[in-house]
Amino acid sequence: MTIARTRSIALAAILAAATIGLLSQPAAAQEKVWKHGLLNAKADAGIFLMVSTRDFAAKQGLKLEISQFKDDQIALKALIAGELDSFEGGPQGVFAADSKGADAKILGCHWIVVPHGIYAKQNIAKIADLKGKSIAVSAPNSMPDMLARSALAKFGVSDTDVKLAAIGSDHDRYQALIGGIVDAAVVSNEYQPVSPKNIHLLVAGRDAVPNFLRVCIVSTAKRLAERGDDAVKFLTAEMNALRFALSNRDATVALTREIIHAKPDDPRPAFVYDDAIEHKAVDPTLPLPAEKIQWIQEQMVKSGKLPKPLDIKIVTAPDYREKALNLVGK
Repeated sequence: MTIARTRSIALAAILAAATIGLLSQPAAAQEKVWKHGLLNAKADAGIFLMVSTRDFAAKQGLKLEISQFKDDQIALKALIAGELDSFEGGPQGVFAADSKGADAKILGCHWIVVPHGIYAKQNIAKIADLKGKSIAVSAPNSMPDMLARSALAKFGVSDTDVKLAAIGSDHDRYQALIGGIVDAAVVSNEYQPVSPKNIHLLVAGRDAVPNFLRVCIVSTAKRLAERGDDAVKFLTAEMNALRFALSNRDATVALTREIIHAKPDDPRPAFVYDDAIEHKAVDPTLPLPAEKIQWIQEQMVKSGKLPKPLDIKIVTAPDYREKALNLVGK
């Protein structure tokens, strides 16, 4: 056998051994992709997207792929289709989907106080003044739609006494309001510090619908059965990220400015952050408040959007949150 032939065999053996070594490495040492969806970034982006920074996910062995969506319903459809592992949105979509045979599961909720409100023209001083007027909301069963209906009912105004116009995103609804296309709109409080003088907050969502949950993290029973351990890791990363965000104002506001390309004098990122802290709107433990989840379901049944109540146990999966809390504690 020639020297060249011997060297070739030796090199092949070394490469084979190296390949076997790589393949035999523990799976935990390799990052797994977790596909997560949320609504389009706004002035609260620093809180929502903190989990994508500072290796919060990488420390749990996950690589995050985040997709942004115009509304909850589109994200929920992507989840059910298997295009996402989880997404953040209102629990009402889960009830609607599961009543039709889907297997969506609420894992925990972090934005537990709705920051939205009904903003209106100056000549509308109270909810009763909305009779005969148009209100910009979003798709049926979406948070803006339910907030408007619930707020109207609380003040004795039927949703048949107004015109509810489904108009895309917060930005779209805000533009419709200041452009005079509608008389009122359900929009995020991020527009409050920049609204013209003829637009005012008619009623804050936290006052009109204190039981409303803004955002919950949702997955499916199928995905949890396949990747339950990874779901726990993702929730752990989210909890750690939220704790950091709520304790580090400057870093969180700066991240928001970077994500939405806000100018230095834009007051919205700081306003939204301070409002969330003041009203304890965000809970990093990702609770599953049964009374609030049940209240949302009751409103859907009353409005005819849900044929009958579902067992809360069908739409929630608390075990993954409990495991994540243990990891965070350690």
